[in-house]
Amino acid sequence: MSSKPWPKGRKLVHLDLKGAPPRIEYLHRLIQVFSQLGADGLLVEYEDMFPYEGGLELLQATSQPAYSLKEVLSMQEFAKSKGMEVIPLVQTFGHMEFVLKHRSMWPLREVPHCVGTLNPHKEEGVKLVMEMLRQVVEQHPGLSTLHIGADEVYMLGEGEESKQWLLSPEHTVEQLFLSHVTTVAKAVKEAWPHLSIIMWDDMMRGMSQDTLKASGLVGLVQPMLWDYTPNLNVEKTVALLEKYFGAGMSDLWAASSFKGSTAVHTCVTNTQRHVDNHLQWLKVASSLSAGISLRGIAITGWQRYDHLSVLCELMPVALPSLAACLQTLLHGEFSLEAQSSVTQKLGVSSVEVEAMERTSAADSLFPGRRLAEFIVELNSLLSSEELRFFENNMYVRGWFSPYHQRRKVVNPLISMQIHSQATELLKLLQRKSEAVRKEMVEVYPDSTAQEWMEEHVSPVAAPLQRLTQHIQVCLQDMVP
Repeated sequence: MSSKPWPKGRKLVHLDLKGAPPRIEYLHRLIQVFSQLGADGLLVEYEDMFPYEGGLELLQATSQPAYSLKEVLSMQEFAKSKGMEVIPLVQTFGHMEFVLKHRSMWPLREVPHCVGTLNPHKEEGVKLVMEMLRQVVEQHPGLSTLHIGADEVYMLGEGEESKQWLLSPEHTVEQLFLSHVTTVAKAVKEAWPHLSIIMWDDMMRGMSQDTLKASGLVGLVQPMLWDYTPNLNVEKTVALLEKYFGAGMSDLWAASSFKGSTAVHTCVTNTQRHVDNHLQWLKVASSLSAGISLRGIAITGWQRYDHLSVLCELMPVALPSLAACLQTLLHGEFSLEAQSSVTQKLGVSSVEVEAMERTSAADSLFPGRRLAEFIVELNSLLSSEELRFFENNMYVRGWFSPYHQRRKVVNPLISMQIHSQATELLKLLQRKSEAVRKEMVEVYPDSTAQEWMEEHVSPVAAPLQRLTQHIQVCLQDMVP
């Protein structure tokens, strides 16, 4: 099946700020690059980086300062100067972890042990999300579109109030979901009649056309169908979009991925995986009925799977992937011409960040390239068999086993050789880690650098450090 370039519609780059929020200067540089690479909008998911005020001030991040109102406005003004629309994304049902983790918000959880899902029966919950939305909308002058989230509403229907509500024969979990989202969407329309409302589609995928038609959502919201897999099922995805369209939802969006959807702890982006995802989306777009017009595509770049999970790949190592995905959409394929456009624009030799070499002295189209290069180098060392499995090498297993360590009876000569090798590896690891940290704090808050190091470096360095300490202790009783 041949594909055409992405049809008319917005190409939004998703900024997930719930982890590794860039310093504002770097954020501006990124926006400029996004624009030059072919994007014409931003989907901004602030979470705890938005400067909520009053009773919502507790939602602000504590590990680093939230963006100031001045910074939020400057980001928008800079994006608009580049011709880019800014669409804020505020979760209003699922993925409310950054809200519901706070003790004062615990009563608003659907179930006590699920920190992500809002109880749809409490009026205070609707008031809470509407106040969040009010503050965000007011700080986005000229706003025309708002994303209200509503994906992955885990444990819905499991709360005590929901169980009571579901005892009524005509009540279903589907209706419970639709009721809350419709309430929020109607309140948004009442407060800001001019706003278009986007929501994630996944909770509606199993619903019938009749259920959707009767929900009250038709004409209120624009579903955004997301699928980040490289082997996206084209036929099934087309059928879903056709179903929404048949239910009367004529304004539809797609959502792909350029990073943050491979594995929860991925450190370095695989460009081809994400290009493959976009090639599948191009097939979907070219297979739709003539009456369906996609409003656009959000190219997501998740920084965490949720508020309480680890960091995914940082933006600098994912920029070649983003560039490749955008060029794939613009060309309708990932042709040699598209690849050449990426490498020339970024000044690198390969679209795969692990294989790229510098080909241009200019750094203008690849902000954070040194950080990307250093992360790739460090990741290669951290993944190396010599470092990761040092405790399993012949000499450690043979002459400094747990048995030897417990009894402090060791071969001094071999133990000293092991100590020397381990120390050299630790020095190399420290040098490369410091190079990464130095570049990282130029781009991200200190807390991000600290978290990244503790997540990726510390678990690999700790066994080596313990080994050298044990050797020193043992040698005290063996060497005069």
